Amino acid sequence: MTAHAAEPEPSVPPMPERTPKALRDAIAEHAPMLLPDFDAHWKWAIADAYNIGPVPAFMARWWSEYAIARDPQLDAHVTELQHRVAESTDIAEAKALLDEVAKIRYGTRKLEPGE
Repeated sequence: MTAHAAEPEPSVPPMPERTPKALRDAIAEHAPMLLPDFDAHWKWAIADAYNIGPVPAFMARWWSEYAIARDPQLDAHVTELQHRVAESTDIAEAKALLDEVAKIRYGTRKLEPGE
């Protein structure tokens, strides 16, 4: 009887460079379910703009979205927390759950390219 090696856990892809194109390419490759919303938001908020003022806020939002979506375990955890909030009838519990989601999202802002 041959021993089977344990299935390697899928690795979390690294964060891309902090440019809209690099982020879009990473989303297309590793989290394609986000791409339609990313593109729609880009077209609405940035594509027809005559200044680049909205770009930092756009990047901050999608940096966080991608950081969570690229990690299936983290994505499932955040989704589960959000479902628990929606079902909660206890305001203190709901607030604590929302605080946990906010901390996760805030923490993704600190991720650097390559992490």
